[in-house]
Amino acid sequence: MDQETGIVKDVLIICPKCQKRKKLQIPVKIINKSKQLTTVSIPAEICCEHGFQAFIDKNFKVRGYQQVDFDFSKLEYLEKEGQPDEEISELEEIIKVLRNCVDDNDVLGSALFNIEGKVLYSSLSTDTLFNTIREFETRKEEQLAKINRIYLVLENRQMVCSKFFDIQDKEFILTVILSEKVKIGMGNLILRNLEKELLNLIH
Repeated sequence: MDQETGIVKDVLIICPKCQKRKKLQIPVKIINKSKQLTTVSIPAEICCEHGFQAFIDKNFKVRGYQQVDFDFSKLEYLEKEGQPDEEISELEEIIKVLRNCVDDNDVLGSALFNIEGKVLYSSLSTDTLFNTIREFETRKEEQLAKINRIYLVLENRQMVCSKFFDIQDKEFILTVILSEKVKIGMGNLILRNLEKELLNLIH
């Protein structure tokens, strides 16, 4: 992934506690999809030893920061702008389930997309996130037949599994990245169990 392709853009991040500075590559598509500000969670050890949130506008300018009392193991993206309060509440409940499924042993990260490929939530690494989005976009542009699952095997042998499913007549794409130790059969089981938990949560 290269900044010249327009996929990512460097944003100067300054820790609100220690003032340490670091340029991070932020996905352009995520910022462009937001109507106003995008909240980016910066876990400890990404910029410095502190975890915090940055609020980034559509011009890739940081408009503010907020310190957090705890963080997660990967960069998180959460899109709330333009969504009704009821849907935000449901989304936050779904995200709790997705966060809890990450154990750094088998499940290394998770994400939720709408059917157009818009990121609603992600704890995937930037590279994995955009490889996944690119795959969705390619399939949409080529107007391929409706797909139920997608499997991508990365160079490090980790596996990205995506499952298309419905919640209250709305289509979503559930994605998890699995450790290189996980075989495809176990990956399917993890996806099925996670989908079942999400459906039980809503219904």
